[in-house]
Amino acid sequence: MATTQSSRPVTPAPPPPLFPATLGQSDRARQIADPPISYFIRQAVENPNLISLAAGLVDAESLPVAEVTSAMAELLGDPEAARAALQYGTTQGYLPLREKLLARTVAMDGLSSEDLSLTPEDVVVTSGSQQLLYLVGETLLDPGDLVITEAPSYFVYQGTLASQGARILSVPMDEEGMDTAALETVLARLQRTGELDRLRLVYVCDYFQNPSGRTLSLARRRHLFDLVRRFSRQRRILIVEDAAYRELRYQGADLPSLKSLDRENEWVILAMTFSKAFAPGLKTGYGFLPRGLIDPLLRFKGNHDFGSNNLAQHLAARLLETGAYDRHVDQLRQIYRAKRDVLQTALAEQFGRPGSPCPGLRWTHPNGGLFIWLTFPPGVDTGPEGCLMQAALEEGVLYVPGEFCYVNGEGGPIPTREIRLCYGVASPDQIQEAVRRLARAAARLGK
Repeated sequence: MATTQSSRPVTPAPPPPLFPATLGQSDRARQIADPPISYFIRQAVENPNLISLAAGLVDAESLPVAEVTSAMAELLGDPEAARAALQYGTTQGYLPLREKLLARTVAMDGLSSEDLSLTPEDVVVTSGSQQLLYLVGETLLDPGDLVITEAPSYFVYQGTLASQGARILSVPMDEEGMDTAALETVLARLQRTGELDRLRLVYVCDYFQNPSGRTLSLARRRHLFDLVRRFSRQRRILIVEDAAYRELRYQGADLPSLKSLDRENEWVILAMTFSKAFAPGLKTGYGFLPRGLIDPLLRFKGNHDFGSNNLAQHLAARLLETGAYDRHVDQLRQIYRAKRDVLQTALAEQFGRPGSPCPGLRWTHPNGGLFIWLTFPPGVDTGPEGCLMQAALEEGVLYVPGEFCYVNGEGGPIPTREIRLCYGVASPDQIQEAVRRLARAAARLGK
């Protein structure tokens, strides 16, 4: 029997729209701005003649290639260990690594884990300390909640907080770190206005701070810890202690961590990382959290990744066990101390003599870390559109404008005559040349 085609009419395809449909974004996506450092990193990459003292990168020549090669060969040379490292891990992190990190960290303060009511179950391994900071915000912050930071402060974390809808307040710093007397004034004001219960976190980078290089003094550590307990009323105020640079101390006495004051493990979140003291490519950070915070934070982390890179964690555990990590940290301390000295000597030679450009220029003298903070005399605009930046780019040197490290709000006008210099990645010769170029740029401002 012959078949016939259906007589049903065929509906023609709709014509293409005159204008393409727009791609929708979430409210949170629209809140996230490009990190201010992105432009400057691009400048450094695209201009090979530019010497960058901007991006906070580590010394490339000292990266522990031999140590990692040896440890990885040992790890993968043991079939049972290799299979465990190449398998999925746990969301919280590799237990032997958490045990080593706990023992090592409390020993820095001359304490035991029992002294601080800590166990390996209070330790979480993350994909860099930045993920830990982000997860803490996801776990604790609702839009409109308050976070207090130093001024200046770590601008990448400021962006994280802004994306989570937090309202950021700041208190000034001096050579002893965060001004805790000013913090007490802010807390008292929040109490009077009925906003204290919206305050969730006080964030400090308390060792060789990014961006200023300053360290929080012992007296202020104690005062800060006392303040959060005293002003915690209906809700507990937590301290986020970002100790990313603690191990890069190459001068002066070590100071006890804020976490060491937290004997009941209730008030301080301690964030640390392998990135600065060993190798950022491991992308491994870790945190010590008050009990009650671990479980909800791990639920968020499970939504992120079900656990950070397991191979990197097994590798890190082996590096700690063999002593390779400690040996490398010792080498880095010497390397960064030498670079800091070169930078400070160059600044003194170019800006500290009679007749030098910008008389009155001041800079910090860190005992560790990677950063020096410069304050120019009044009238020098160091901002991204300022006269110094334009002259510096033309001379071939790059810095981070200090205004990136402040937040708009109630702290008064943002300073526009400060800059951050990082001596992590540049060689000593490049550091000297960069300061000469910066001096030439500053000398052009008066012409």
